[in-house]
Amino acid sequence: MSTEISVVVCVYTEDRWEDILAAVSSVGAQSLPALETLLVVDHNATLLERLAGEYKETEGVRVLANAGPRGLSAGRNTGIAASRGSVVAFLDDDAVAERDWLRHFAAGFEDPRVLAVGGRTMPLWESKRRPVWFPEEFDWVVGCTYKGLPPGRVRVRNVLGGNAAFRRSAFDVAGGFATGIGRDGDRRPLGCEETEFCIRLTRAAPDAVLLIDDRAVIHHRVPAARERFRYFRSRTYAEGLSKALVARSVGAAKGLESERRYTTRVLPAGVGRGLRDTVLGRPGGAGRAGAIVAGVLTAAGGYALGALRARRGGTTFRVVEIAGDAVAAEGAAERGGGQGAAGEGAAA
Repeated sequence: MSTEISVVVCVYTEDRWEDILAAVSSVGAQSLPALETLLVVDHNATLLERLAGEYKETEGVRVLANAGPRGLSAGRNTGIAASRGSVVAFLDDDAVAERDWLRHFAAGFEDPRVLAVGGRTMPLWESKRRPVWFPEEFDWVVGCTYKGLPPGRVRVRNVLGGNAAFRRSAFDVAGGFATGIGRDGDRRPLGCEETEFCIRLTRAAPDAVLLIDDRAVIHHRVPAARERFRYFRSRTYAEGLSKALVARSVGAAKGLESERRYTTRVLPAGVGRGLRDTVLGRPGGAGRAGAIVAGVLTAAGGYALGALRARRGGTTFRVVEIAGDAVAAEGAAERGGGQGAAGEGAAA
């Protein structure tokens, strides 16, 4: 029996109008057709009306308003609740999927133990080339697959939410994405909602398998503002804040499991390559080594502050149940005390 996949694209700003159209077009061009494409608009009436008009005669495309609080997590939950497929895939609104993207996802779900499959996200730099100082080990900063993840189809702790698919039953088991933890429009670039969900999922279903298949490729646009060190610093700091919240929710042992390998193996190797390139006279080596060190220190600072806030009860988030064609009232328990956080940069 073939896998029927609903694709959810969460959108929030008209500034990405052309990107949104390109994302939807790439879904429509898949070698394995999607059952439907759901565009979930995050509290932007003008964009909602404009997209509804754009796709009113397009079969298989539905435009919905976010039924929950502002933010990416609630938008995803709205899409999940409205979806009809046995698998729900997520695509960033500023990304385009390669033709066999859904086909590779579907292949992963042939094993009934698999509840999630992630893919490989490649950066499309607005400047047409990677900034010479920007280390590949930190590509998660711009929402892309980073150097250090194992190649091929491999089992992981968590997938990255902008390029991932979940069996619909996963949300019946674990609830939806936690609100109050991830992105909220153009505010501080937080993350980690998919990490928290994946850890919660494998706790609820210990036999569950989560995979990354690097053949499921999307290309993610990186605007010029995100090619600058200022954004790099802001994003790494926000990641530390988010990881502290995840660690508080699920426990530091699980919440920081992948991060330990990343910081003790992947990043030191990256610093070594940068210093070697400097010695060999290659451009950017010292900058990359310095950026790795700065990224670690900035994330650590964010984590320390986030952990302090969490202990004082200053941060909370909620997990909602996904019910029928609507997101259930936030009847799930309020989270924020006594358990743990992780994030986009830790998929392995």
